[in-house]
Amino acid sequence: MDFSKNFRAEQSNHYISTMRPLFNRRALFSDMTEDFVTPMEPNTFGQVNIKFRTEKDNVDNVYLCTDSDKLLMSKAYSDELFDYYEIDIQLEDTQFSYYFEVQAGKLSCFYDRRGVTQELQPHFMMRIIPGCKTPDWAKGAVMYQLYVDRFYNGDPSNDVLTDEYDYIGARSIRVDDWHKYPDTMGVREFYGGDLQGVIDKLDYLEDLGIDAIYFNPLFVSPSNHKYDIQDYDSIDPHIGRIPFDEGCLLSEEVKENRFATRYINRVTNKENLDASNMFFARVVEEAHKRGIKIILDGVFNHCGSFNKWMDRERIYENASGYEKGAYVDGHSSFRNYFNFMGSNENDWP
Repeated sequence: MDFSKNFRAEQSNHYISTMRPLFNRRALFSDMTEDFVTPMEPNTFGQVNIKFRTEKDNVDNVYLCTDSDKLLMSKAYSDELFDYYEIDIQLEDTQFSYYFEVQAGKLSCFYDRRGVTQELQPHFMMRIIPGCKTPDWAKGAVMYQLYVDRFYNGDPSNDVLTDEYDYIGARSIRVDDWHKYPDTMGVREFYGGDLQGVIDKLDYLEDLGIDAIYFNPLFVSPSNHKYDIQDYDSIDPHIGRIPFDEGCLLSEEVKENRFATRYINRVTNKENLDASNMFFARVVEEAHKRGIKIILDGVFNHCGSFNKWMDRERIYENASGYEKGAYVDGHSSFRNYFNFMGSNENDWP
């Protein structure tokens, strides 16, 4: 019998049976759901348990890291495939941001909201906001984001018209062919979708099984996406109702929007604004009848040159019932809403 050969074979088998498998980065996982953060919506000054998953017997250490601390996590339990590490964290009344560091022998990596990474970026850290609660109906809800102008034209009488006003150096355009590709600067192209179109299609949306509609901004705005809001108090009549419709389009030689009287009437006339707000209330009522919630994108952190507090386009300068905007009047109560820079006190803020 060759004892040396058997001994070497036994050594080899022992080494193979005890060696650690290659570091499996694909098995690493954690997120901010209730499976890995308990409770998922902790109270201020409460305690939260945070977990991290690895392949079974595959790593040496898992750390929970913040900007100032690196805390060793404990292996809490295992199943047939994975090990689960955890740590209890005492929260305060401020946001808690964290990521993970995983070590396996001489190898290591970080883990944040992107997954496995070798390069940390603060805005990808996981976050817990103590005291922040999500409504129960929103947990697991199916939400349908709705960009009104491109959804369905239920009322052609409120369509934005070609040459109705000037926006970012060119005229507004009414699109008649819904199958055309949008232009590069398609923000001034309008396909005519409106809230009447939403009402017309609510049964269709209900049949899809949605729980909520998440609307792109609906307030008065010169763009089709409406993220540069002009009037936060009112639904845009171009997607609502225009019972009082008069004025002229911009002629070819006129560039200034203070002469866009058709547009000015449509978006400043109180009858149009009130009618549009009331019509939106009807949209909400009809949606609620079908068990569909409504969420609005507010966009309260920025505005555009058309905004009535600024009024660089001089839309509201002579409109009845409006205070002078910050660009028009240096004594406007809205003046401190903006910072003006340059030699001319009315230079663009």
